[in-house]
Formats: sequence, C-alpha cells, structure tokens
Amino acid sequence: MEVKLKELLAISGYSGLFRFISQGRQGVIVESLTDGKRSLIPATAKVSAVADIAVFTQSGEMPLKDVLKKIETLENGGQAISPKSAEKEIRSYFEKAVPEFDKERVYTSDIKKIIGWYNLLQSKGLLEVLNQTDEEVKPEGEK
Repeated sequence: MEVKLKELLAISGYSGLFRFISQGRQGVIVESLTDGKRSLIPATAKVSAVADIAVFTQSGEMPLKDVLKKIETLENGGQAISPKSAEKEIRSYFEKAVPEFDKERVYTSDIKKIIGWYNLLQSKGLLEVLNQTDEEVKPEGEK
C-alpha cells in the first residue's frame, strides 16, 4: 500500500492514524492504518492532516514529521517505547528524542499519541513517508 504523508490523518476521538480515501457528501471516507477498515467520518469531526501537526518547542514549533524522524533516528528504525509506559518513562524517553520540546505545553497525553503513531507507522513499514519532500506533502492544486 503506497501512502503519502499528505493522506495521513489524525481524527479527534479515534485512536490511530487514517489514510484519506475520498471526500463524501456527509464527510470523509478514511481507511484505518490499524485494521484496514474503511469508515465515513462525519464532516463535524475534527480531522487533522499529519503534515499539518506540530509540536511546541523552546524556539517555536517542530513539524510532527520531524519529531517522528527524531524518534526513528533514536530507535534506528525500530519500535519506540510503549505508549502505555509510566508517565515519567514516557517524558524522559521523549526528552531523549526531542530535547528541545516545550515541557510546559506538551502534555504526556500528546507524547503518548505521538509515540503510538510512530509505532503504528513503524509496524506497517510506513516510516518512509517521513522522507517525502514538501512538494509531495502539499495537497493537490497548492503551490
């Protein structure tokens, strides 16, 4: 399955990541990366493109793609710590991967989600999407 970074979505209230399939009249049709099931997500749901998500750092924001690359480098492409680990373990692990993250504004729940997403992409062999260039990431029609 060929997946592009611009197709990856995070949906508030749903766990995991999704691949954009099509725009429907009632919302968007997505496919879960976890189990491959397709669903119609209502237009009222908060849907975020992974390419648009960023993490607060001491000097501004770092795109999620770059955060995931730092975890990949730390793990040499292997699995990260379990997102179900203790809070202290998770925060110290994330600090190793992204030392410049803003400890006040980035919550443990955010870190757990990011680590879970990384592990999902890694387990599905999709980490190569992190190496796509910005031209490949921009939605169709945008320059």
